[in-house]
Amino acid sequence: MPSKKATLQVEGKTIDLDILTCTLGPDVIDVSSLFKDGYFTYDSGFNSTAACESKITFIDGEKGVLLYRGYPIQQLASDSNFLEVCYLLLNGELPNKQEYDSFCNHVTHHTMVHEQIRNFYNGFRRDAHPMAIMVGVVGALSAFYHDTLDINNPEHRAISALRLIAKMPTIAAMCYKYSVGQPFMPPRNEFSYAENFLHMMFGTPCEELTPSPILSRAIDRIFILHADHEQNASTATVRLAGSTGANPFACISAGIGALWGPAHGGANEAVLNMLHEIGSVENISKYIKRAKDPDDTFRLMGFGHRVYKNYDPRAKVMRETCHEVLEALGVHDEPIFKLAMELEKIALQDEYFIEKKLYPNVDFYSGITLRAIGIPSNMFTVIFALARTVGWVAQWNEMISNPYRLGRPRQLYTGPTEREYVGIPER
Repeated sequence: MPSKKATLQVEGKTIDLDILTCTLGPDVIDVSSLFKDGYFTYDSGFNSTAACESKITFIDGEKGVLLYRGYPIQQLASDSNFLEVCYLLLNGELPNKQEYDSFCNHVTHHTMVHEQIRNFYNGFRRDAHPMAIMVGVVGALSAFYHDTLDINNPEHRAISALRLIAKMPTIAAMCYKYSVGQPFMPPRNEFSYAENFLHMMFGTPCEELTPSPILSRAIDRIFILHADHEQNASTATVRLAGSTGANPFACISAGIGALWGPAHGGANEAVLNMLHEIGSVENISKYIKRAKDPDDTFRLMGFGHRVYKNYDPRAKVMRETCHEVLEALGVHDEPIFKLAMELEKIALQDEYFIEKKLYPNVDFYSGITLRAIGIPSNMFTVIFALARTVGWVAQWNEMISNPYRLGRPRQLYTGPTEREYVGIPER
C-alpha cells in the first residue's frame, strides 16, 4: 500500500490521493479516483501524466539518461547488438550464450514472409510513400498468422513478437524495392540482422552483395538507439490500441501510423529537407539568424528534443557512428555532408544554442548517416518503425501480461450546452 499521501483542496473539500513511488524518476500522484469526487485532471499533451506502470525503459531528460531495463544506452550501443537488445527488452534480462543463440536462430528462421504478401505490394501505386505500405502490410499480417492471435496465451504472444521482429526488415526492404521497380530479395540466413537488411535493400539477382562491416554496424546501432523510448506518441498509441484487445499486428500497425507524423518519426527526414533548403555552407549564417528570430517560421530540425533538456545520449553514439560512415565512404566533401558538419560545428559553439541547450539530437546524425549509406529520405521513418517494433511489442506484451483497463481519456468540454433542434425552415 502507498505510504505517502497528497491532499487536494477544492471547493471546501479535502481529497486524499495516494503517492506511488518509482525506482527512478519523480513519484506519481494517483488521480484515478478523482472522478468519484466529480473531477478530472487536465494535462494537454500528457506532460505530467503517467498513463501506465512499466519496467522497460527510463528517461531522465534533464540529465540526458536513457536506460533499457536499467542498462545505459551508450553501453548497449557500444558493446551489444540489436538482437541481444531485443531479447533484453522482451525478457527483462540479457541472455546467456544458449538463450542468445536460440533467440537469434528463431528470428533468423522467421524472416521470410508469406508468398501471397507479395501481392499486397501490387495494390499500391509505385510512388506510394513506404510508410503507407508499411501500415497496410503489417496490419494484414494478422490475416496470415491468425493461428497465434490469442493475446491471453503467452506462447502466442511470444511467437507474434518473433514474427514481427523477424519480418519487419523484409517488409521494409520490399517497400523500397517496390518503389524503385527492382525485384524483391529474399532474406539470407547466413547474414546478421543488419547485414540481411542491407542485402535485401541493395542486393539484386544480378550481383551478390556483401554488406560492409562498417555500414552494417552503423545500421545495427541505429536499430539499437531507436528500439524503445518510453511512453512516446507511437508507443502510447500501441498501448491504447492494445487495451481494446486488438491483435498485436493491428496494434503495431497503429503505432506505425502514429510514427509517420513529422513531429515524431519524420524528424530525421525533416533534417535532410532542411539541409537541402539551406543549400550551401555560405547560407548557414542567414538560416541561423532566422532560427533565432521568434517571429520567423523557420526551425532548425535535428536540434533539441521534447524530452531531453541536456545532450541526447543517443546523439553521442550516433555522432561517432555518423563520422565513421562518412570517413569510410569518403563523402565528407560532398556538399550536403559538408553543410551538415559545418552546421553541427556552429551549433555546438554558438552561445544561443548552448544557452537554450539546442544540441544536435539523434535525428540529426541518423538522417545524415542513412543518407550517406544510400537510403532515400522517404525510407527513414520506415527504418525507425523497423527498429521501434521491438519496443512496441515489449510494451504491448507488458501491458497484456498484467491487469489492464481499456484506455479512455477524458476531456475538458467547452462546446455548446444542451439546446433544442430547430427545423430547416425555422433556421
